[in-house]
Amino acid sequence: MKKRGIAFTTVGICLMAIFLKNLIFVEYKVEGVSMQPTYEEGMLLSINKLALYFDSLDRFDIVVFHLPDREQIYVKRVIGLPGDEIYYKDDQLYVNGKAVDEPFLPSIKENQVTKQIGNFTLEEIIDKTKIPKGYIFVIGDNRLQSRDSRHFGLVKIDDVIGTVGEPE
Repeated sequence: MKKRGIAFTTVGICLMAIFLKNLIFVEYKVEGVSMQPTYEEGMLLSINKLALYFDSLDRFDIVVFHLPDREQIYVKRVIGLPGDEIYYKDDQLYVNGKAVDEPFLPSIKENQVTKQIGNFTLEEIIDKTKIPKGYIFVIGDNRLQSRDSRHFGLVKIDDVIGTVGEPE
């Protein structure tokens, strides 16, 4: 009888662990090429849904989110945070007037004809100079093949499902 109680307890603990894992982490299969070379199409990502409750977003975090008017789920990199003034000039990111390196991007060759990202200012996209509280600006790592904040505007932090860790 004692062995049966241990078996039920063990099964209960295993079921609880699976439930908690599914509550905290969800899996997402990458669709499209907008995050290459960081994530290839078809890769399975583990999304931490609780990360935002215990830690704030940082620049260059990778987030999974949905837009209220679309069914699609997006995976993009956070480029701008609330209060930031951002712009790109000659493939260089500027945050609050200072050049910021993006080490996750492939290096630009000296004689490269195609730019990775066009010049733009935040004001050209959202008609404001700074990102308002509660919003982020996101861009895919494959800048030439990404539909992101340059196209659909800012993302509400409340619409972020979770964060994704960098690939090993």
